[in-house]
Amino acid sequence: MELEVFVHGALCIAYSGRCLLSGYMTHRDSNQGACTNSCRWKYQAHEAKETVEGNIIAKQPALETFDPAQTSANKSEPPIYLLQEAGRPGEYLPAYEDEHGTYIMNSKDLRAVQHVQRLINIGVDSLKIEGRTKSYYYAARTAQVYKQAINDALAGRDFNMQLMDELEGMANRGYTEGFYRRHVPDEYQNYETGNSRSENQLFVADIESIDRENNRLFLSAKNKFGINDKLTLLTPEQNVEFSASNMQLSRNGAACDEASGSGYRVSVPADLVKHISDAALAKGLLVKTMR
Repeated sequence: MELEVFVHGALCIAYSGRCLLSGYMTHRDSNQGACTNSCRWKYQAHEAKETVEGNIIAKQPALETFDPAQTSANKSEPPIYLLQEAGRPGEYLPAYEDEHGTYIMNSKDLRAVQHVQRLINIGVDSLKIEGRTKSYYYAARTAQVYKQAINDALAGRDFNMQLMDELEGMANRGYTEGFYRRHVPDEYQNYETGNSRSENQLFVADIESIDRENNRLFLSAKNKFGINDKLTLLTPEQNVEFSASNMQLSRNGAACDEASGSGYRVSVPADLVKHISDAALAKGLLVKTMR
């Protein structure tokens, strides 16, 4: 029997594959690979109270900011909250808090690239990376990092800490090692925000084709980028860092300084990618370093 281990991505409010939110709200079951990441949607929090009849009703108005440390201060009874999803007005979901806090919708993302060597040593056959609702750029870049960790481990090389930095550049909600090592509870939860951290790498273009005779690489823009930006071309063969010294519109060859976003098609010099095969370039993605 082959053994697969979950190593990277969003952690459910329960355990991976056992969350009921997606099934309840959209009838798409997380245990069948159809999770809609309902825990990542926008919610409004209402302080609530329990009536003598045992019903949970919302206090008005809704909380502008949800700070459990403040709202539960100096209260003899554990506070109760009602959560209202932005697209479902009037539908309230009760959430309870005990002496340890409220643990829904604030889990950090799993990152276990530093444990790849240990997983290989114990006989793991496959590593699972979660990528629901993510872009193909996210899937490609994350898989590339873990592939490098696997190759290094099999070759007997020490773990490269730069791989951790590469993953920091991807959208994430803060990282945790989960249960790969024992941690205090604060290491698993993000108490400050439920939002994804800003990315310092931005997917800016797909590779359309290469004109080797005229030394031009043709790109289909997804986000804004321009000449002198720090760019990285990701391919299955290797990654290449460069800055475009010039840029031309694909339709007429006119010089331009930037591709302003989705729908723009431009070309840049292909000097640094001459040694990469056409097959690899066909799968290439262009990334801009934001900082």
